[in-house]
Amino acid sequence: MNPVIIHSDPMATQSSPVAHQPKRAPEHLAYLRLLEQKVLWLASWMIHHANRVRPARDGLKVGGHQASCASVSTLMTALYFDVLRPDDRVAVKPHASPVFHAIQYLFGRQTRERLMQFRALGGAQAYPSRTKDADDVDFSTGSVGLGVAMTAFAALVQNYLRLRGLGTSKSIGRMVALAGDAEFDEGNVFEALFESWKHDARNVWWVIDYNRQSLDSVMVDRFSERLEHLFEAVEWRVVVLKYGTLLNAAFAEPGGAALREWIDACPNSLYSALAYQGGQAWRDRLTRELGEVAGIAKVLDHHDDASLHRLMTNLAGHDLETLLDGFHAIDDDRPTCFIAYTIKGHQLPFEGHKDNHAGLMTEAQMASLKRDMNIRDGEEWDPFAGLKTSERELRAFLASVPFNQRLPESERPAVPRITVPSQFDTPPGDSTSTQEAFGRVLADLSRQHPALADKIVTTSPDVTVSTNLGSWVNKRGIFGSQQHSDVFKTQRIVSALKWEISPTGQHIELGIAENNLFILLAALGLSGPLFGERLIPIGTIYDPFISRGLDALNYACYQEARFILAGTPSGISLAPEGGAHQSVYQPLVGLGQPGLTMFEPAYADELAEMMRWSFEHLQEPDGGAVYLRLSTRVLPQPVRLLTKADKTAILDGAYWLVEPAADAEVALVSCGPVLSEAQEAHRQMSEDLPGIGLLAVTSVDRLYHAWSSSQRQAPNSEPSPIETLLGALPSTAGLVTVLDGHPATLSWLGSVCQHRVVSLGVDRFGQSGDIPDLYRTYGLDTEAIIAATARLLVSQTQ
Repeated sequence: MNPVIIHSDPMATQSSPVAHQPKRAPEHLAYLRLLEQKVLWLASWMIHHANRVRPARDGLKVGGHQASCASVSTLMTALYFDVLRPDDRVAVKPHASPVFHAIQYLFGRQTRERLMQFRALGGAQAYPSRTKDADDVDFSTGSVGLGVAMTAFAALVQNYLRLRGLGTSKSIGRMVALAGDAEFDEGNVFEALFESWKHDARNVWWVIDYNRQSLDSVMVDRFSERLEHLFEAVEWRVVVLKYGTLLNAAFAEPGGAALREWIDACPNSLYSALAYQGGQAWRDRLTRELGEVAGIAKVLDHHDDASLHRLMTNLAGHDLETLLDGFHAIDDDRPTCFIAYTIKGHQLPFEGHKDNHAGLMTEAQMASLKRDMNIRDGEEWDPFAGLKTSERELRAFLASVPFNQRLPESERPAVPRITVPSQFDTPPGDSTSTQEAFGRVLADLSRQHPALADKIVTTSPDVTVSTNLGSWVNKRGIFGSQQHSDVFKTQRIVSALKWEISPTGQHIELGIAENNLFILLAALGLSGPLFGERLIPIGTIYDPFISRGLDALNYACYQEARFILAGTPSGISLAPEGGAHQSVYQPLVGLGQPGLTMFEPAYADELAEMMRWSFEHLQEPDGGAVYLRLSTRVLPQPVRLLTKADKTAILDGAYWLVEPAADAEVALVSCGPVLSEAQEAHRQMSEDLPGIGLLAVTSVDRLYHAWSSSQRQAPNSEPSPIETLLGALPSTAGLVTVLDGHPATLSWLGSVCQHRVVSLGVDRFGQSGDIPDLYRTYGLDTEAIIAATARLLVSQTQ
């Protein structure tokens, strides 16, 4: 009986033969079995050493997941030492980090010192990390589900590059997610699954470690069947890897059919409990429930307790031959889900126990495992200790493994830099909004700098038109793997937007799921290191809905993905749309998110310079992603020609629109579209307060981080830009800050030179209205700024 069940289409119900099986030499499988045990040992010892051997200074449990590692050790052995190819990219399930590090150690790409420092500063990370680990992690994982989705979008990016003739790789890689079954409780996985179906993503493998246990409990029965139906509904191939060679041989014997039916019907919780209890428990249960079935007594009599336990836990996910047959049966680019049945904690003392997720072996249990692995004291870290084979032969085998042939990311050819012009033209017009200016800058780039524009790819979660990408899309088209004409155009129906889809399009249209936007931006923003071709990704989103994808945004930044995010429209300045569409604390997200630089311009010329700088920043070794917080509010534009110093000030984060007098009692500080109200308040107060200053903030993020950095430097070091700017004010002066966002965003300015601060902003849910009413209601209008100034001056005299 074939151990591999392949559902090749949504209607498939029968087992399919395994095709294209490679011939494996006996020694090949023998090497893999040795490595399987070594990987399990090293992962288990790594965690044990961190928790019970390495000195603890803070009394905290270091942690690790020995049971989760044991669950996936065979799967990862089959993949990394046999199946994967150099161009494949892998997202390893978070709790299998020690297994990944152990494999890299055997490849010679990880050091003993880092393994000994697992979960310590400078050591191997708790969860695979592109930025913190040294052993060539493809995709960071840690927040469960995101790494799984990342592979689908990486496949989309690979396809985008291939269809546009970009990239240096001679072969197409598979984007492989090794996922825990509990990760499929995360909704973002299914959002990504359906989006990948829409875009016909190819070369994606999701390998599910189906151990039927989560952190707290045993999973609900028949979950595998539900997963099969979901994947088949979106036209993925489903490969079920359930039973190993021992069980399949037993199924072929008299009574085998009944044994298989019994296991198939066994509840997950009972199976897990029996796996924990061992051979005698299996014998008692099978005798009680199947003892009358012809052939079962012979099976039981043929095995002692230890071998009966091995038989009953011989699931496909722990059987190398079955796994290799299943993986090698697939030789096309159709997206494929492998459901590999495993047991959490397999071969360890807490195998199958529902509390084993964070369990740690005792000293005695680890000593027993060490004896079983034939490892002597002092040889715990030796990559070849206890293996019954020649070290020379095993080293030669490891050197020949296909996946071990790829160059580490640090040794791959440098990704060519994209040339950026020294200036972006400011969109003309007496009045405009920053959102409108954003769309016009992009459209102008398409015409004026086509070579640069060719490297830009835009994306949006169903808000392309309302975030002003329409003109860009008309010029550059929608991306799709197949050509689709705009039916409205062919039917001669008037429309401002050309919705023509082709493999050469440069806008990837997403459904309205913000997690997908940020994970796609992460994949696009890593196209250079992953695929050897740099892109400039730009995503647009309604500013308030950044919060719906914060986990994925953090995930993208954690991997140092490079992209531009335009959050627009923002704040209560959106007015009639109401509170659900009005962002409040998003400026604090921009201020606090590592790896993300936020700008909030008031004028089009500021935005043009910010975008030019961003295109450069995305490509710098110490660069990062950029967040542009834009508004639909139309403002009169200044008539000015920015000098080099002006541009520097804008990029540094602030400049004096009106410099304060040497004896100024107060200065207004404004960010974004409320600059109009601040200017009017300044005009009205300037007669009574002739020295009042007006500071325009363009990036509170850049200001804060430059100041924070300066605080950590020597006392006589160069002052930060905000220290220089506020140094023009007497220490007795006060600041009134205002922005269309949370007032805490600018409140820290009082710490720079110890000025008193009154901060205006929005700290309540918005509501529908027009701008005058809402600014008055939420204290952003001219009168509110004047009143705040009065309060500040009164407090300074008391």
